[in-house]
Amino acid sequence: MYHIMLGPGDIPSYVLLPGDPGRIDTIMSTWESAQEIAFHREYRSARGVYKGVEIGAVSTGIGGPSTSIAIEELARIGVHTFIRVGTTGAIQPDIEPGTLIIASAAVRFDGASHEYAYSEFPASATPDAVLALVEAAERLGYTYRVGVVASTSSFHVGQSRPGYKGYQWSRGDALMKDLQRMGVLSFEMEAATLFTLTNIYGLRSGCVCAAIANRVTNEFIKNKGVRETISVANEALRILARADKRYGRKIHSVTELYSVL
Repeated sequence: MYHIMLGPGDIPSYVLLPGDPGRIDTIMSTWESAQEIAFHREYRSARGVYKGVEIGAVSTGIGGPSTSIAIEELARIGVHTFIRVGTTGAIQPDIEPGTLIIASAAVRFDGASHEYAYSEFPASATPDAVLALVEAAERLGYTYRVGVVASTSSFHVGQSRPGYKGYQWSRGDALMKDLQRMGVLSFEMEAATLFTLTNIYGLRSGCVCAAIANRVTNEFIKNKGVRETISVANEALRILARADKRYGRKIHSVTELYSVL
């Protein structure tokens, strides 16, 4: 594949998707064995073994456009299960830094997903992936929240931050308050693209992010909860792979997943 520089058989069918290429090192350190495979542009990839299960990781860079390229090319070489693992900024006042946010769905402010489907098309995680992430967080004893996140195509003005020279417009002024009223948990930049594409293509996807900041309380703790997020994502992939192995195929229901928990 032109961008990720991988071909069929180079990476397992179960893949973590961090945004930051630098986070691949942290992910590899949590596996029993690991090797880097390729690094081209923002796409750094590795494969390894976690508790006896072969899994991979590919960084997507920031935002929907580069994420869509990764998903398109990985799907073409046999990847069917994707877990985004990253960071997010909480917008509800009661979410403390370090809390893990498991996204059940995403508001589609990402831009890229609109090249694939009408704006009314939902960006939702696969139910079995959400359940696996929740089960993993419970087993590991980590604090988490499940709910809707907002995926934006801009880190600054698009997330209600002032732009250069304090620039803001009416939509940006009201955006965060509106989302808070709707119960949206946090801002991030990739989940909506991931969920939209995998729903269209019949693939499996989930998303777990560490809330390293709270936009309401103005708390920010760099990397708070990142390793815990990776641990949950690893364990969720192991749970899903175990279920698939039992049924001899990619499972299609939470009932099938429950049978192996």
